[in-house]
Amino acid sequence: MVIVEFVVVPLGEKSLSRYVAEVIKLLERKGVKYQLTPMATIIETDTVGKAFEIIEEAHELMFKLGAERVSTTVRIDDRRDKERHMEDKVKSVLEKVGEVRG
Repeated sequence: MVIVEFVVVPLGEKSLSRYVAEVIKLLERKGVKYQLTPMATIIETDTVGKAFEIIEEAHELMFKLGAERVSTTVRIDDRRDKERHMEDKVKSVLEKVGEVRG
């Protein structure tokens, strides 16, 4: 499972929420598992290639929505020794926080 964090920013815009909403609608139409955060969107896909296809669609969507310039940033976690999901990574950290507090 590939976990990918990405940010698509139409440059020159003061508020991005309408653009982010359209990206989320795209992810939902495609049936992609995602997590929205205050600063980025995280998705899970089977392959890096599939992730890039989705991110390219999100990038191009900004132009369809009227942007004249777009900046996209991508971070990839591609672990192949065992299957991991977004929740697993968060759970692992929270368990360790509990160990520290306990």
